[in-house]
Amino acid sequence: MELRAEDVFRPGAFPEYTYISRKSTVSDLPYEFRLMQAIRVSGFLTSLVGPSKMGKTILCEKVIGFENIVEVSGADFDEDTDFWKLISAKAGLAYEGQFASEKLIFSTSKKYTKKDIFSLTKDKIIEYYRENNLVLVIDDFHYAPAGKRIQIAQQLKDAIRRGFKAIVVSLPHRADEAIRQNADLSGRLSLINMEPWKVDDLKEIAKLGFGKLGIFIEDSVAAQIAVESLSSPQLMQYICLNICTILEMSGEKNKQIGQEILETAYRYTTANFEYGDVVFLMQKGPNTRGKSRNTFRTVDGHDHDIYELIVKSIAENPPIMKLEFEDVKERIYRLLADGSKTPSPQMIRESLVKLQELLYEREDIFKVLDWKEGVLYILDPLFLFYLRWGGAR
Repeated sequence: MELRAEDVFRPGAFPEYTYISRKSTVSDLPYEFRLMQAIRVSGFLTSLVGPSKMGKTILCEKVIGFENIVEVSGADFDEDTDFWKLISAKAGLAYEGQFASEKLIFSTSKKYTKKDIFSLTKDKIIEYYRENNLVLVIDDFHYAPAGKRIQIAQQLKDAIRRGFKAIVVSLPHRADEAIRQNADLSGRLSLINMEPWKVDDLKEIAKLGFGKLGIFIEDSVAAQIAVESLSSPQLMQYICLNICTILEMSGEKNKQIGQEILETAYRYTTANFEYGDVVFLMQKGPNTRGKSRNTFRTVDGHDHDIYELIVKSIAENPPIMKLEFEDVKERIYRLLADGSKTPSPQMIRESLVKLQELLYEREDIFKVLDWKEGVLYILDPLFLFYLRWGGAR
C-alpha cells in the first residue's frame, strides 16, 4: 500500500516511519537505552527533563509501549486532588463505589438485597499496576500546584519501594525541585536530561520522511526547516506535512521545494495554533490605570511601547529559545530608528518581570516564557514559531 503524507509525518502521534533515535552527549548512550535502564531499576523513580515539544512522551511510548503507559498531567491536579483516586481512574479502575448482593433468609424463604460500599486501597492500586506491567507517566509535572508537587513526591517515594514504576516529566529549570531536592528520594532517582534536538537530527526527519514518499528535498532546504523548527521534532513533522499538502494541492508532487513553498508552509502551520490571545495580552502589557506609556520609534516608522518591543524582539532572527538579558536588550535596540530614544536596561528588566507575572495569572496556554536569573526562556517552541510566522507581528 502506498504511503500517504499523513502516515509518514505525524506531529501529534507516534512517528512510525520517521522516528529518530538520539544519543546523549553526556553518556553517548541512546535515550531509549537510558530510559529502559532507568525503569528496570526497582525502587527508583525516573525524572525525565527536557524542553517542551521535544519528544519526551514519544520516547516513553517507544520504550514502554503505548498500552503500558498510564499518562496523567500536572494540570490534572489541584490542591484537593486525591492522587491515588486519579491514577486509579486513569488506569480504568473504579476507586470507589457500591455493589449489590442477594441473600436468602432460610426461615422465611425470602431474598433481600444488600448493598456494600467499596474503596480501593493504595496497596491494591500498586498491585494492579505491577501485575499489568503499567508505568505511570506524569507529564508536565510543573503544571501541578507547588504544594501538590511535594505531596506527589511523598506518595511516589513510598510507592516505588513497593515496585510501583513511575516517570515524572518536566521542563528544565522549573518545578522538578520537589523531586530532585527531596531528601527522602536521595539515592532513589534515575535522572535523564533530554538535550534539545540538533539541526542535523531534525534534518533526518525530513530526509527520511520525504524519501519514503518519493519526494526530493535538498539538504540545505531540510536544514532551513530544521532551524525554524526550534529544536522541536513535533514542529518539524508539522511543517513537513504541510509542505506535502501544498505539493499535493498544486498537483506537482515533483516540484522543487523552494523558499516560496517553505514560507507558505510556515504560515499554514500556524493556522491551528491558538496563541493569538497570548500575543495580544503580551503586547498590551499590564493595566496602566489610565496612564500613557512611553513609546519608541522603530526602523519601520512606527511607535511601540516597551511591551510591544519585547514581543517583536523575541520574534527576531535568529530564532532562539533562550535569550540572555544582553541579547534581549540588543535585539530591542536594533529595532529602534536612528536618533530614537531608547528604553533603559532597568525598564526592560522591570517590564520582563511584570510580563511574566501577567502571563502567570492566566491559563496554562499563557505560560509561554520564563524570566529567571537574567535569562529569558521561551518555554513553547510552537509559540515562538507563531510569533515569527503567524502574522502577529
